[in-house]
Amino acid sequence: MTQEGSIITDEMKALIGVEGTPTVLEVEKGAIRMMAEAIGDPNPLWQDEDYAKKTKYGGIIAPPVFLCSPRAGIARGVQRKSPFLRALAGGDELEYLKPVKLGDTITAVSRVTEYSEREGKRGKMLFTIIETTFKNQRDEVIVIGRSTYISY
Repeated sequence: MTQEGSIITDEMKALIGVEGTPTVLEVEKGAIRMMAEAIGDPNPLWQDEDYAKKTKYGGIIAPPVFLCSPRAGIARGVQRKSPFLRALAGGDELEYLKPVKLGDTITAVSRVTEYSEREGKRGKMLFTIIETTFKNQRDEVIVIGRSTYISY
């Protein structure tokens, strides 16, 4: 049952908050190096152990975009519904609470947190917000990611 003219169904609303499949990622030196090279960032915090040991982090950390890779598990296993066949990425937002450190074991869990709709030039559009919580091996939340998907 939907509100008059709404594309957001009760079935869709029932999926809000349901967790997807957890993804576990081991933060290894080679993966950090490859990400740094891919983005062209020579920051010694990402690769130089001697330099990184002297910083407030006490060792190598990963570049902030490290958790944006497909391996990081953003939106993995999340059930989302849409009455439309087409969708596109509407943007990502990452809130960093702690650095991702070399040797960390990161667990990512995603869930749909919101559905909303808007009228576009060609009709209704569905906006789906998926939030991913990244925790380290000490069960500390290190990053919260929010991804927007637009279906039309």
